[in-house]
Amino acid sequence: LPDYFNHRVIGAQVDQSVFEELIKGHLPELAEHMNDLSALASVSLSWFLTLFLSIMPLESAVNVVDCFFYDGIKAIFQLGLAVLEANAEDLCSSKDDGQALMILSRFLDHIKNEDSPGPPVGSHHAFFSDDQEPYPVTDISDLIRDSYEKFGDQSVEQIEHLRYKHRIRVLQGHEDTTKQNVLRVVIPEVSILPEDLEELYDLFKREHMMSCYWEQPRPTASRHDPSRPYAEQYRIDARQFAHLFQLVSPWTCGAHTEILAERTFRLLDDNMDQLIEFKAFVSCLDIMYNGEMNEKIKLLYRLHIPPALTENDRDSQSPLKNPLLSTSRPLVFGKPNGDAVDYQKQLKQMIKDLAKEKDKTEKELPKMSQREFIQFCKTLYSMFHEDPEENDLYQAIATVTTLLLQIGEVGQRSSSSGSCSQECGEELQASAPSPEDSVFADTGKTPQ
Repeated sequence: LPDYFNHRVIGAQVDQSVFEELIKGHLPELAEHMNDLSALASVSLSWFLTLFLSIMPLESAVNVVDCFFYDGIKAIFQLGLAVLEANAEDLCSSKDDGQALMILSRFLDHIKNEDSPGPPVGSHHAFFSDDQEPYPVTDISDLIRDSYEKFGDQSVEQIEHLRYKHRIRVLQGHEDTTKQNVLRVVIPEVSILPEDLEELYDLFKREHMMSCYWEQPRPTASRHDPSRPYAEQYRIDARQFAHLFQLVSPWTCGAHTEILAERTFRLLDDNMDQLIEFKAFVSCLDIMYNGEMNEKIKLLYRLHIPPALTENDRDSQSPLKNPLLSTSRPLVFGKPNGDAVDYQKQLKQMIKDLAKEKDKTEKELPKMSQREFIQFCKTLYSMFHEDPEENDLYQAIATVTTLLLQIGEVGQRSSSSGSCSQECGEELQASAPSPEDSVFADTGKTPQ
């Protein structure tokens, strides 16, 4: 009984599919009447799982077990066909599955063993008609003899061939069911179209299966556990995620894509087992493609703070990291007509307004250090690499980054002293920030 008693009882389901084919071949009239043979399969499943021990009196069922030990699963198939053949007339006249179940259960409950030395032991599945008339008794020896005479032409090799044939169909049915259940859970939570989700699921599953069966060595062979919930059966590691990230993510940014993929994986790996599931994967993609702008910014923000950003990232000498920091930029800018506007008071007022309007119920994001903020802005800029308006975007991001750094400086000074000192005001003299002074100066890029 291979694969009979695992989580999904694949072996038992395969044998049920084989049994249906044997019914069509040996009992065509019954098969024609019972259009949906799955009803019979639900009844006969316990025959195979328990070798008739649970639905037949014990003194009779032990004879079935003897035949099983001698001839293997072939004996169970034969006996099952003999039971159906003995009740074919009643089954063909049955009106529903419940009546068919009652007919078979009552027949099996009244099988006796005349050679048994002990007293008869009844089953717990007895069914009687409304008038409580005694039901005819069948001897187990006669039933077994009929099974060998009428249905003994099937060899063990033929049974195994049918098993291989139907195993593929059963496994495919399980995979389709798993896919449908996963998508049923994910679809209400994302805005990605169902047909696109199906393609993403197939890509995700393929990435997992390739690592299980085609990679040498196979580090993920133990990951495919059919006993896990549907949504957790397929999981991928950081390398596989990076490959999918480059294929389907809209946040590809040249040489920085691999770094961004690593950080995204660390952010999604909540339990830190170095594996993520399909639901986490598509939820992240949904934000990238369909999220509101503030959701996208929050996601990008989280990718530049721990746990997504590690110490190794901070200490790396990549040209996209370790910028030349300078926050002593002016807060007074010249207008085209020569006038100057002092933004110092406006920035202070902005901070006060933001503090008043802040939603207290919303969970705050962790604070970002100055170095992490610079990396955040550089990642943002790298997303527009080779864009037709790259130079304009470069200057805009550089200017906004400088302003935000100054806002942070003003906020710190305001909170520490209550107001900017005269010395601070003297330092912030009127001049416009130039790209050469921007936070991107160390990358070696200057606008054309």
